[in-house]
Amino acid sequence: MADLKDIFLDDSKIAFDKKHRQTLNFNISKYDEAVAKGKLRYRNMNLAKERASYLKGKIVANLAAYLEEFEKNAQKNNIEVIWARDSKEAVAEIIKVLKAAEAKLLVKSKSMISEEIELNENLEQSGFEPVETDLGEFIVQVAGEKPYHILTPAMHKSKEDVAGLFHEKFSTPENSTPEELTAFVRQVLRKKFTSADIGVTGSNFLVADVGGVALTENEGNGLMSISFPKVHIAITGIEKIIPSIHDLPLFFPLLSALGTGQQVTVYNSLITSPKRKNEAGGPEKMVVVLLDNNRTEIARQEEHYEALKCLRCGACLNACPIYKNIGGYTYNTIYSGPIGSVITPFLKGFDAYDHLSFASTLCGACSDVCPVKIPLHKLLLLNRKKSIEQHRGSFSWNTGMKVYQWAFKKRKNLDLVNGNVKNALLKTNKNILGKEKELPPVAHHSFSTEWKINNK
Repeated sequence: MADLKDIFLDDSKIAFDKKHRQTLNFNISKYDEAVAKGKLRYRNMNLAKERASYLKGKIVANLAAYLEEFEKNAQKNNIEVIWARDSKEAVAEIIKVLKAAEAKLLVKSKSMISEEIELNENLEQSGFEPVETDLGEFIVQVAGEKPYHILTPAMHKSKEDVAGLFHEKFSTPENSTPEELTAFVRQVLRKKFTSADIGVTGSNFLVADVGGVALTENEGNGLMSISFPKVHIAITGIEKIIPSIHDLPLFFPLLSALGTGQQVTVYNSLITSPKRKNEAGGPEKMVVVLLDNNRTEIARQEEHYEALKCLRCGACLNACPIYKNIGGYTYNTIYSGPIGSVITPFLKGFDAYDHLSFASTLCGACSDVCPVKIPLHKLLLLNRKKSIEQHRGSFSWNTGMKVYQWAFKKRKNLDLVNGNVKNALLKTNKNILGKEKELPPVAHHSFSTEWKINNK
């Protein structure tokens, strides 16, 4: 069976699919234009980034204390808090809640954390019906696919692709416009919202001092997923914690400006409890599932802890020259692009996913755009170091690197053989730079040797 590295290399060939690249680059370009305008609302964007980065760093350093504060305040608000060490535990606890509520139908707002634990697949196997209510998530669910992008699940599809998909699955008119398709989905989902037993959301931020869950969205489906069902389940990674409600004015605009280019996202909500006695609407029960899934392992790292600052804005994906050519599915993991390449080996094992750390030019574009100043290209380089230290490279690669290290350590080592020998060695792997490039021939003598010969 091919390993994930071989699959990655094979799937990377999609970079030569002109239609795929055209669709992806067009959609990313629209985000780039919007983000350029969104940044203009800041007098000093770098200062906002520094403040957010400092605060998130402080949070990761004191993660346990902030989480305990959140739990204490959430429980005061009649919110049930469940701690899950891994995906299996999280799914098992969620199924317990569903069975206790005698639920069958769930409506879900966009949540990468639910994708991380493969919630839909696990619930379907247990006889439940999960329905995605974010338009992009709904599209990929109908297509039987996974989200393509952290922020935009259906970024790889053009409007013609979606029209064709809906025509095939729902018999809508073949040339339906985006407006017509959106109206169709709205009608489908309204029925689901009003009949669902459970509403599932993620969490953009957990607010420790009020014990609340902060959500930001553009479609209103998140609020609908909370308002109609009797039970609201919020699934969240433990790194989503922030100390205070007073920190939201820093993070909400920063997330929207660098994620979608908006001054502020359309709907920003802070849910602090299930329905109270004097309220007419809302869930009767609220459950927050706090997922670790090796995040504490990342938090213990001397430098990689910075990856837990991530706001999941998707900016690093849009800036990455690798992602912009090979797209999200090539990574074969939920979190793609630079941030995914950094954290996935920790979440799912270096033995299977260390190759992602090498799928980067280390150009630093991802680090430049990050709203919390995560040095992503540096962490990718450190991932490579970890991989080598764990002896995960092939024999030929490790041997080649040792020879390279020895040869370039001293000039006299390089000059031990002439250009003919060097060219013969380089030809042992014709595709060392890829099939589209070739190395220029090495001169017969090096510059230092020529100098010595001509100046005797």
